[in-house]
Amino acid sequence: MATPLRFLIVEDEALVAMLIEDVLSDLGHEVVAIAGRLEQALKLAREVEVDFAILDVNLNGERTYAVAEVLSARGVPFIFATGYGIGGVDEMWKSVRVLPKPFEPYQLNAAIEAARA
Repeated sequence: MATPLRFLIVEDEALVAMLIEDVLSDLGHEVVAIAGRLEQALKLAREVEVDFAILDVNLNGERTYAVAEVLSARGVPFIFATGYGIGGVDEMWKSVRVLPKPFEPYQLNAAIEAARA
């Protein structure tokens, strides 16, 4: 198994966030924080010590690109998880790995490993 990582999950659907948390836990990782609102996500992105983040692109109609900017500035790798696929990601973020929802646990693991490589 890879080295355990500390995660931030940014996801407005509670059941999806819990599913991601369960998958990460099964993979041996730790979820440090979960944010379901943009303001909360920005605060956590600035303050919490994490190794990786999973961002839903759309939180209740608000884009999470500001969170992506904070994480990028801190050097924290992340992926987008979205039901919109790569087409739902703004052009400036096209280099970030996108995990289409719904996804299988192995796909989440593969996306994390690819983003870290």
